[in-house]
Amino acid sequence: MRGYFGIGVEGLSKPLNAGNLYRSAHAFGASFVFTIGAAYKADIRKSDTSASEGQVPFYEFEELDTVRLPKGCSLVGVEITEEAVALPSFCHPRCAAYILGMERGSLSPAVTQCCDHVVKIPTNFSLNVATAGAIVMYDRLISLQRYAARPVTPMGPVEPLPDHVFGEPLRRRQDQPQESQQL
Repeated sequence: MRGYFGIGVEGLSKPLNAGNLYRSAHAFGASFVFTIGAAYKADIRKSDTSASEGQVPFYEFEELDTVRLPKGCSLVGVEITEEAVALPSFCHPRCAAYILGMERGSLSPAVTQCCDHVVKIPTNFSLNVATAGAIVMYDRLISLQRYAARPVTPMGPVEPLPDHVFGEPLRRRQDQPQESQQL
């Protein structure tokens, strides 16, 4: 799959949630994880059994003004609002950083305003932050990777994935430097 993604939380306060989210990010192939204004100080190894901090780059930002994302990276907020797009209807950007709100809270208005997109998971009530993050990453995986179509019935045959057909080569401009963008 082309592109990359990172996932983070604003105001994360519970080390078990941090560990669970980082472990899921590692499992789903995140390019980086980050926090904005995190408050947890305890060891996350009780829930992060994959030792993701040694495998996936981790960035701690004290406040929103210090956040740096790669150039061309879309910030996607995950929040329950009327205006948010339902996750099953969302077209994930090729290069994205997903940001979730803290436990028992929401994304701050300042972070929400910085988001290029806001999505919501269509549930009856708010989910645990690590669970919500795993759902978003799974949705990205199944919507951007190539998988065979699902069978029409539960016991129906799985169609084989068709061979990829290559198109004409794309020409890219080489004179565009890679810079970071400030939120």
